[in-house]
Order: sequence, then C-alpha cells, then structure tokens
Amino acid sequence: MFLPKYPDSPTPPPAHTHTPTEPPPVRRSLPSVSIDQKTVVALVVGGVVLTALLAAVAVTAISVAVAAVVLRSMLRDHHRR
Repeated sequence: MFLPKYPDSPTPPPAHTHTPTEPPPVRRSLPSVSIDQKTVVALVVGGVVLTALLAAVAVTAISVAVAAVVLRSMLRDHHRR
C-alpha cells in the first residue's frame, strides 16, 4: 500500500502566544459621602411631597372621569326626551 508523502514541516507555531500582562490597575475607592440628619430629613420630606402630589393627581383624574360619565348620562337622557 502506498502512503502519500507529506512535505517536511517543522512544528507549527502556537496559535496563541502568551505575553505577560500588566498587573491589574489599583481600584480606587469612591470618595466617602457624609449623610447627615438634614439630608435624610430633606429626602423624606421630598418623598412625602411627591407622593402627595401623585395622589392628588390620581384623585383629580378619577373625579374628572366620574363627572364625565355623569354628564354624558345626563345629556343622553336629555336628548331622549
């Protein structure tokens, strides 16, 4: 049996050559933020005010919707007569 002749080739170079990497950069910590009592009070008051405004908008929207339904019902009854 005949075997094909392959050309003589040296061992192929590795696909990935390892290069030394630089050490990872030193991670700097974030500057410390001092949270005092005034900041906490301001955040709580702001949250309460925003929540109250949102509730007021929701109540207003519901009342406008109810008024629209009542007016439409009254106008429909008026046109039937």
